[in-house]
Amino acid sequence: MSKNIIVGTAGHIDHGKSSLVEALTGTDPDRLEEEKRRGITIDLGFAFLEEGGIQFGFVDVPGHERFVGNMLAGAAGMDLVLLVIAADESIKPQTREHFDICRLLGIERGLVVLTKSDLVDSDTLELARLEVEDYLRGSFLEGAPIVSVSAKSKTGLADLKKALLQQALQVAGKDTRRDFRLPIDRAFPIKGFGAVVTGTLLGGSVAAGDEVELFPGNERLRVRGVHSGGKSAERAEAGQRTAVNLAGIDHHSLKRGMTLAAPGRFRATRRADVKLELLPLAAKLKNRAQVHFHSGSFETMAEVTLFGRTEVAAGGETFAQLKLRHTVLLLPGDRFIIRQSSPLATIGGGVVLDPIPRRPRAGEAPREGFLLAVERGDKTEVLYQLVERSLFGLRQKEIAARTGWTDREILDTVGSLTAAKRIRLVAPEAPALYPASAFADLAKKTTDRVERFHKENPLQPGMAREDLRSLLARRLRPEIFRAVLEELAAGRKLELQGELVKRAGAEVSLLPEEAKAKQQIEAAFATAGLAVPSVKEVLAALAIEARRSEKLLQLLLRDRALVRITPDLIFHRDALAGLRPKLAAYKAAKGERISVPAFKDLTGITRKYAIPLLEYLDRERVTRRQGDERVIL
Repeated sequence: MSKNIIVGTAGHIDHGKSSLVEALTGTDPDRLEEEKRRGITIDLGFAFLEEGGIQFGFVDVPGHERFVGNMLAGAAGMDLVLLVIAADESIKPQTREHFDICRLLGIERGLVVLTKSDLVDSDTLELARLEVEDYLRGSFLEGAPIVSVSAKSKTGLADLKKALLQQALQVAGKDTRRDFRLPIDRAFPIKGFGAVVTGTLLGGSVAAGDEVELFPGNERLRVRGVHSGGKSAERAEAGQRTAVNLAGIDHHSLKRGMTLAAPGRFRATRRADVKLELLPLAAKLKNRAQVHFHSGSFETMAEVTLFGRTEVAAGGETFAQLKLRHTVLLLPGDRFIIRQSSPLATIGGGVVLDPIPRRPRAGEAPREGFLLAVERGDKTEVLYQLVERSLFGLRQKEIAARTGWTDREILDTVGSLTAAKRIRLVAPEAPALYPASAFADLAKKTTDRVERFHKENPLQPGMAREDLRSLLARRLRPEIFRAVLEELAAGRKLELQGELVKRAGAEVSLLPEEAKAKQQIEAAFATAGLAVPSVKEVLAALAIEARRSEKLLQLLLRDRALVRITPDLIFHRDALAGLRPKLAAYKAAKGERISVPAFKDLTGITRKYAIPLLEYLDRERVTRRQGDERVIL
């Protein structure tokens, strides 16, 4: 499989970027009628070249200062930069701004092309070369090839292709194992096919039939077809200029700055914690400053919140949070540029560290530890701090949106932290991560709370689960609470009885006067048979206060010694049990039907008790009502 390299042009207006791309590829990247009429590049242009087994995709960007926003949209995903400098003009303002942008975007390789070399003599050409070498000293292009070219006469093109090939062989390329992500830089219709979007594929791959997710909006779409390198392809892979034909959406709903990505993996954001760098010649940046934010093909206004400082001086670096006016999909490692409004100029840039941060709060502990861990790529520390900062547990399915990691990276990192006993993995059916120390604290808090309940409620058999959960922590996730209870039950520290939680071995402890009162309650209902007294009457006859007598009644009901069949009527279990044989004998002697009067005669009770008892027997499926009678089952 051939290697795919994205090459971007950079340089001042009218220094020959588009002519150079056309001379190399045979394709004029200026596609707009206005571009051809005015002789300048306004929007992005694209062309392709295969050389030495490498597929080069060229992104030609505008050089005019008014179109730097378009230039930034094309700079996303560059592997190599062609810094284009006209030999007859040398370094100009947009040369400097474009080069600053390339450095801030983390582009690591490239070469310099001295164009229009046929317009100057050898001394002027050498002087331009020396000036360029001096300008690039200390930068990522120090020591890079400087190739003199004339697009008009075609001289130097062979040397340029050779230099491009040498640089391309040293580029690692993008990772096809990562999740699919395609920032959209163009959207247009094709008659008979529908909506088409283009962009540089940053990760993964895409093929016809795939489902993708559109950000922002979280709309699921189907891929109808794929083009790459200017031709139809079965599958496009990371590092390629890619066109995707989408089904189920109108092209007017698609625009530059949106992103196609693997479905169900990511979340769009309007905040990002970042590492921010100001250019040496920029004005100082104050806290809460408004800036133009560019990342990939996306552009919006943003408010800068500096961490722990009121301003950043020119050439300075700092951690900050950006509050974006519009929503975008960002991942850790994504590069960005910021520009000021007046005068409109690039002032800095940096890298996204946390794409889904919380809003900064007054008095909140500094986040530098976490952001430094992201910056140095310490996955175990990043994940541990994400788990620790998630007050209610971190669902495993949320990790990709916070980190951009693959499933393999997530599983390996989770495994490392669980093996080191720093986190707990709970609820295997929907895995959530919880700090091991916090889990242990929650377990102790749970046992302490249950113990306290027993001391305060000696007549209660246990504590309701939901009451316990609400007392432990605000918005404690049910799966974490369940895992704590199950572990404590397995360790014989707690017992779980349906919806009740109690200390292992705990029994209701009665004082002598409570034990006597309990016997009196049961005896009152047992001796009454089916003509039972009222609850108030029974409890009022006791020598203990109403609060305790009510709890003793609840114990008898829980143990099924007594059975409540209506809010006002309670019977002893033996009296109710005696109804079944009486009804069976009646059925054998007189048939299966029994009326209310017959039931009253059979049991020796009044209608006050007969009707509730018959309804109870209906519920117990001993009888079934049929008209005014009951059928004995």
